[in-house]
Amino acid sequence: MKLYYSSVTCALSPLIALLESGAPHEVVDVNLKTKTLDDGTDYRTISPFGFVPLLELDDGRRLGEGVAIIQYIADRAPEKNLAPANETFERYELQGRLNFIATDLVKNYDLLFSSVANDEVKQAAVRALKQHYAWIDGILSEQPFFYGNEFTIADAYLFTVTGWAKLVNLDLSGFRHLHDYLNRLADRPAVAAALEREQKKN
Repeated sequence: MKLYYSSVTCALSPLIALLESGAPHEVVDVNLKTKTLDDGTDYRTISPFGFVPLLELDDGRRLGEGVAIIQYIADRAPEKNLAPANETFERYELQGRLNFIATDLVKNYDLLFSSVANDEVKQAAVRALKQHYAWIDGILSEQPFFYGNEFTIADAYLFTVTGWAKLVNLDLSGFRHLHDYLNRLADRPAVAAALEREQKKN
């Protein structure tokens, strides 16, 4: 498998998932400013909108959208328990957590990254994020991971998106369980390896 990737994006979560799964893979860096690969290839010939992440399978098929990609990776390595089995209630619960991150968290971070959103809009986004993280902190006070007692792709995604807090100066220090959780995740070998690669490319 081939993961088209750029630092400080949602592409970190499928990279973590790939490393956790142990699946053979190649990471291809994308310059999002120029929409090109290191060899000069126009990335829009691969991904029409120039978005990352994008997963290319060994047979040439391509899968976009991070939430879909991380589920595909999890299902290719069921023995790693990165997601509950398909067609179970637990799988739909996990998908609910993934969609929560993709919508409620990401949309508010997008407002904080925006160069056109005014202060009132940004303050509303901060309040929404604090409310969401209070809910997450409550979950983490009762269990070690965002969905249950084992690491799943929901943790890879939450870790990735929450890492943006420092980039927008969002203070999450009041959420003790979240803080401990992030530190534990950062110590996982797959997460540490993904972060090391991310930092080298920044």
